[in-house]
Amino acid sequence: MKLRSYLLLANTISIAFIIVLLLVFFQYMLVTREQLIWLGLATVAAGIVSAFLFFLLIRPLEASVRRVGEGAGRIAAGELEARVDRTGLAEFRLLADQFNQMGASLEQSFRQVKAAESAQRELVANMAHDLRTPLASMQSYAEALEDGVIEDDATYRRYLATIRSETVRLNELIQDLFELSTLDRRTDDQVENVPAVLEDVLLELHPRFSMGLDAKGLQLRVRLPERSLRVNMLARHLQRILQNLIENAIRYSPHNGIIVIAAEEREDGVIRVSITDEGAGIAESERERIFERFYRTDRARSRESGGAGIGLSIAKLLVEQYGGRIGVEQAEGQGSRFWFTVNEAQGNQ
Repeated sequence: MKLRSYLLLANTISIAFIIVLLLVFFQYMLVTREQLIWLGLATVAAGIVSAFLFFLLIRPLEASVRRVGEGAGRIAAGELEARVDRTGLAEFRLLADQFNQMGASLEQSFRQVKAAESAQRELVANMAHDLRTPLASMQSYAEALEDGVIEDDATYRRYLATIRSETVRLNELIQDLFELSTLDRRTDDQVENVPAVLEDVLLELHPRFSMGLDAKGLQLRVRLPERSLRVNMLARHLQRILQNLIENAIRYSPHNGIIVIAAEEREDGVIRVSITDEGAGIAESERERIFERFYRTDRARSRESGGAGIGLSIAKLLVEQYGGRIGVEQAEGQGSRFWFTVNEAQGNQ
């Protein structure tokens, strides 16, 4: 039953009830016949006027309800950007506001779902490539060794070394994926703030990069304040951040280039650490996306460079979980400067 019909029926029932009461009063001689007639006519007239007023007043209500219904139908048909005009009585304006908020939330949720689906397809494609490349290399070298086509000992050892290096590469990729999923599940309450000493972490990391630095003839320069810098971050997490950023700098630095690691203290109790290289640099339009997982630019993040596109994502997650920020900027001259901030530990001397 429509709202108009419902209200008219309610009005008719009330008029009929009044007339029945008048007849009862007449039956028990509480009113005269003449009074009954006049009261009956007055009741019918009032009912007609009331019905007319109902008809006039119900039209804007019906229009407001119709607008909400049409908006709901458009959203149900997939038109998630549909909105309702904010007109009519205060209650219907409030209803329109709530409906529009619901529509905006649904539209945003739908976009997030589409973005997640796109990211999932991209992740699968990137993973397939990054896993297939070392596997194919290992398979070809293993088949060559199995067929006995390698006769000299030097080539034989070189093939074994290649298989081993590709195995290490696969293990690192799987470890990166595992760590990325672990960081996604970690909450702020699970972050421990055990101070780490920046120079100690750098000293421990240096041997890991010596081969990469020597292979490209790179110089590594470290510029730290005279006193030790203690930061509110677990040593292994600080080590992971620095390792990913330094590996990135080595990967994209030209031969015989210079990599500079620097740290500075700010007055607000924050330490800013930067890693600067002399590579090709990153376009300004891509600096925001460079920390997205599996993202690569045509120049600085090419597949041929060997990066899987996960290291910077892990660094970003770790930095932000400790309340810091991370970014990249153009270095003086040529190259990129990756930086992150971390809170200084209390009682730093």
